Amino acid sequence: MIYGNGLRLRPIEKDDLPRFVRWLNDPEVRENLLLFAPMSLDEEEEWYNGVLKRPKEERPLAIEIEIGGEWLPIGNIGLMNFEWRARNAEVGLFIGEKQYWNRGYGSEALRVMVGYAFDFLNLNKVYLHVYETNPRGIRAYQKVGFVEEGRLRQDVYKNGRYIDVLVMSILRSEWYSSRV
Repeated sequence: MIYGNGLRLRPIEKDDLPRFVRWLNDPEVRENLLLFAPMSLDEEEEWYNGVLKRPKEERPLAIEIEIGGEWLPIGNIGLMNFEWRARNAEVGLFIGEKQYWNRGYGSEALRVMVGYAFDFLNLNKVYLHVYETNPRGIRAYQKVGFVEEGRLRQDVYKNGRYIDVLVMSILRSEWYSSRV
């Protein structure tokens, strides 16, 4: 387990899959993700079996919050697309339980994951991609210290129009200087 303020990150278990399918089949949750079509439990199980074959640092983690002494899964987060020679990786996350949106859990989960990436995996940069139409996500990423480093113009077709994708990142030196 990796603990943060009011939440923890833990390995995903097979029992989590029905919850993930429910989240990912909700159009509001899926709106800011690369997924564009509903998915079946069989597809999610196939994804999970592939995840188990990846190195541990490349496996997504469940985001859980403590409610009344019990831990409740509300989303997931993970590092991917590692470039070990350059010491960087991409991070992706989402909060699937909509009643916990806008409460800072996404920012805190990201803060915990970035700290893990720099302190334990010895990365130099963590980056992400975010749709320009996702102001809530952009604010959460900025809150953690991510800055826009580029824009992929009209990179995604979504809801009948092309939208830009922002590339945001945080460097190890920026992370540590903000902690002083």
